[in-house]
Parts: sequence; structure tokens; C-alpha cells
Amino acid sequence: MNFSSAGKNLTLLSSRNYTSATAFDLTLNLLHCIKLSITQKSLKLAQKTHARILILGLEQNPFLASKLISAYSAFGSQTDSQLVFDLFKIKNVYLWNTLINGYVKNGEYSEAFEQFKEMCNGHLFPDDYTLATMAKASGEMGDLFPGKLVHGRSIRVGFVSDIVVSNSLMSMYSKCLNFGDCRKLFDEMPQRNVGSWSVLLAGYMGCGKQIIDKEVLEIIKCMLIDGVKPDGFTVSSILPLCGVDSRKWPDYGRELHCYIVRSGLDFELGSDVHLGCCLIDMYSKSNRIVEGRRVFDQMKSTNVYTWTAIINGYAKNGASDEALNLFAKMQVKDGIEPNRVSLLSVLPTCNSHGSLMVGKQIHGFAIRKLLNRDVSLCNALIDTYSKCGSLDLARRVFDDESFCKDAISWSSMISGYGLHGRGKDAVSLYDKMVLQGVRPDTITIVGLLSACGRSGLINEGLNIYSSVVNRYGIKPTVEICACVVDMLGRSGQLDEALDFIKQMPMQPGPSIWGALVTASVIYGNPKMQNLAYKFLIELEPENSSNFISLSNLYASSKEWDAVAEVRKEMKERGLKKEPGCSWISINSTTHSFYVADKAHPCSHSVYEMLNNLIYVMKGANHPLDFEIPT
Repeated sequence: MNFSSAGKNLTLLSSRNYTSATAFDLTLNLLHCIKLSITQKSLKLAQKTHARILILGLEQNPFLASKLISAYSAFGSQTDSQLVFDLFKIKNVYLWNTLINGYVKNGEYSEAFEQFKEMCNGHLFPDDYTLATMAKASGEMGDLFPGKLVHGRSIRVGFVSDIVVSNSLMSMYSKCLNFGDCRKLFDEMPQRNVGSWSVLLAGYMGCGKQIIDKEVLEIIKCMLIDGVKPDGFTVSSILPLCGVDSRKWPDYGRELHCYIVRSGLDFELGSDVHLGCCLIDMYSKSNRIVEGRRVFDQMKSTNVYTWTAIINGYAKNGASDEALNLFAKMQVKDGIEPNRVSLLSVLPTCNSHGSLMVGKQIHGFAIRKLLNRDVSLCNALIDTYSKCGSLDLARRVFDDESFCKDAISWSSMISGYGLHGRGKDAVSLYDKMVLQGVRPDTITIVGLLSACGRSGLINEGLNIYSSVVNRYGIKPTVEICACVVDMLGRSGQLDEALDFIKQMPMQPGPSIWGALVTASVIYGNPKMQNLAYKFLIELEPENSSNFISLSNLYASSKEWDAVAEVRKEMKERGLKKEPGCSWISINSTTHSFYVADKAHPCSHSVYEMLNNLIYVMKGANHPLDFEIPT
């Protein structure tokens, strides 16, 4: 049925020329009209159909009332859903379920529980669907107390042995970070299905597991022994645990991909893109974006989620150009409009390339699509504008009253000021933040102390460090301590910086010793520099730059035996110096240059110009000491 036929049906019904029509025919036509309003997302058609139902006196028909409640819920109009429900005289459990489910789908969990309470007080027993819905609502709220009440009600009415209800309760316990009760409920289930095992595995994910360990493998083994075959949801629950370096851990991700193909689950990539997105994300996290792209190219159908997954994969792997190209293709080739997550995925590529124009275009798109009120997107825009050199635009986004700023918003703007050496502005904004009652977090303090260090505001920085530790009870982290060491080092207080390192409440990491190295180089303290480098090499034995810097330090002191020893150790470890790289964007094209690079088609002209610049900088009478690579 299309809009035209729906209109004819409504006209026929409104003329009251239906003497030959049975009540069943009337109900069927009206149900078709309501269903069409949902599929075509037409609130107006739903309202017209509702009006005809009232005119015909069919508002007490349970089928029509239930479908109307669902339609209004789909449009987010819970007030109208409640009105239809309240006008119905004899309410059954299915009508209650439809209303409650509408509140849950629209995120109005408190109201859903109010209706559930009213339903139970009306001496109407909830069924398995009601209890599963309320368990889901508890999980979405992350509130364990109402979830346990739902569990107790399930036991009293005898539905705790129902697989669907038990699975929903397990999911609730997992989302409320109570995996013990989730596992206990699973062990007590008289019957399990593949969903039960999938929820259990997803629960392990909620416990913060990063890789597949013995417990997860044991669950999978028991699942197979129990004769349950993993489905797409099960596999998608495990795949996030496989995004690790396959050189250090078994390549479970590739094995799962093979299982997907052998079991025919890859056919789901054409209809259910969730599994495909999980595969792309898994390969991206393990730095195998080429394989992730192969999955994307083989998918039978794509949507905004699959495009976002591959764009995010390229962005995370440093392939900014390809991420931007795919972002454009998504809109031009497939005609798919980016969503909020798509914009958040592509914005970091502007940071790496310093592409202010692309950032502005994304910002403009967000304004046109009314996405500029999203706090996460606004925070990303502040960060992008700051890193692309436009603090004025960053501050304009920050000052926009159309979105509700959180602690990350303040931290992003403070870090932006610090990045540009405007420490006083950062401190002033921090004071304003505290006055407005926004509690600073670790990220805020790191950005602020970094700003103080770059601007020479040493006393202000030390006072802020003391206040956040004593007033707000923020425990010093390695990042915060590195900023303090950097502040002291930049002011030439190297001994004080070393004393601070010795008194730190945790073991100093590479960032701590790296800050001391930088300060030692600036103030020409080879003894302190040598000490810091030795700790750096001990902490980062695979970092070639530490060995190179230590070798250069020995060479400057003409300690050639020490230089030879460092070079020998590098050779034994198989370490090589990574070449430095710089880039520039011209006419929307990014040009990359490495040390002594001749790959660029204009390399000869580039080196000629560089030679001329050096000649001018050193003076016309100074001999050239730079040669074009051959």
C-alpha cells in the first residue's frame, strides 16, 4: 500500500459508505494505514488515521490501539501514546507492554518504571516480554537496584526459567558491572541458547578485558561442547578482544574471520552490517587496515556505519589522505550522509594535516544538519581548530551557548591555549571554570600545567599542582608529574626537577625522563642528560631515537669508544633510525617529504630553492655546505 491508496481508503472510510464492509475489513485497512505511516515515517498520516478511528468509534479496538501506541512511540511522541492508552477502558498485558516498550525505546526509563509499577498495582501479572523489557531498561540506566527488583518479580511470577528473561537479566547485570551475578544466573539456567552464551561473553567485555584469555577460551570451549554453534552476535562479541598485535598474541581475529566464512556468516555482511563493522574495527586496531579494507570492499551492501568504520580505521592508522578520500566517496559515490560519529572519525585527520579548510567544511556541514549542538562534536571542533592554528575559531565554538559544555570542553580550550603558548589565557579560563563549579580532571590539569610550562609561568603552575592535589584530591599521574618536571626543567631548575622525580609516588616513565632530557639539552648539562638517557633506554629498549641521541651526546664530548658501544648495541638489537617526515597541503593535495627524499616529482626544484634559502640565511659570502642528493 502506498500513500495514494492509503488516502483513498481514508476518504472511503470518512464518507461512511461502508455498509458492505465488515468490521474486520475496516480494522485491516486502518492497520495498513498505521503500518504505512511508520514505514514512511509520516506522523501526519498516523494522526489522520487516528482521527478516522475516533470518527468510526473504533478507539476501543485493542489491535488498533496497540498499533497506534507503537506508531506514536516510533515518532517520539509519548504524550500521544499515553493519550491513546488512557482512553482505552479495559487494558490487557499486551497494551501495557506496547506502552512501556515505547518509553524504553525513547530513553524515558523512569516513566517506563512508573508504568510498570502501575501495571503491577492493577493486579495484572507481567509476562516474559514485560520483564525482559524492564531488565533492558535497568541495564540501559546502569542502575542495579531496579534491575534486582525486576529479577525478584521474575522469580515470584515464575518467569526466571524463561530463556529470554534470563538473557535480559544477565545483560542487565553485565551493563551494571556486576559480572558475578551475571555468571551465577547463567550457571543456574536450566536451558541455554546461543544468546545466553553471547551475553556471557559480552559480560566479559564489560569487565575491561583487552585480549582473549584463558577464561574466554574456556567459555568458548564449553559452548562448543554444549552443542551450541556461535552465531554472528557471538562472534561480534569476541572480535573486539582480538584487536591486538598479532606478533605478540595469537591471531584469534584471523581465525574468527575464517570461522565466519566457513560457517556462512559472511552472508550476513549483506544484510546485517554489524559483523562487518566489527571485522573492520578488529583489523584496524591491529594495524592491518589493508585487510580491513578488503572486508569493506567485499561487503554486498554498505551504510553509514560501515563507511564510518573504515574511515575511522584509516584515521587511526595515520592514513589521513585515504580517510578524507573515503569521506568524500561516501557522500558522492553512495550518496550516504555522514552522521555524528562519521564527523568525529574524520576530524582528527584535519589535526594531522593542519587542514583548516576541511575542518571548516565539516563544521559547516554540522551546522546545516543541526549537529553543532552535540557536545562531543563541539569538543572535537575546538581541538581541531586549536591544532590547525585558529584559536579564535576554537574560542568561538567554545563560547557558543547552543551546546552544554562539559569538563572536556574546558580542557580542550585550555589545552589549545597551552599549545600556542598563551599560558595566562589558559590560567584565566581555568579560574573561570572553577568558579562555575566545574570540577577539573586529570586531562584539564595536564593541559593547564603544559600551558604554564610553555609560557614560563612556573610559580602559577606549581601552585595549581599543589591546589589540585590538596583541594580536589586528584592523585598525581605520570602525565601530571611529567608536566611539573618539564616546568622546572624549562626554568633551568634541573636539580629541583630531579628531586621531584625521586619523590614521585610512582615509578617515572619515559615521558618523565624525556622531559628531563629536553631541559638538560637546553641548559647544556651533559651529566644530567646522560643519566636521563640511560633510564630512557632501560624503559624503551626498542626506541632507536634514544640510542641515536645518546650516541650524539657521546660524540659531542668526543667519547668515541662510548659512541662505538652504543652503535654496536643498536646493531645487535636490529634498531634503525626512522627518517623524519614533514608535509604541506597545496590545492587540497598533501605533499610529504623525508630526509634526503628524491621521490617527489619536483624534488630537484625543491632542493634548488632550499639551497638558495640557506645561501640567503647564512649570507652571500658564506660557502654552501648543502648538496642536492644524488
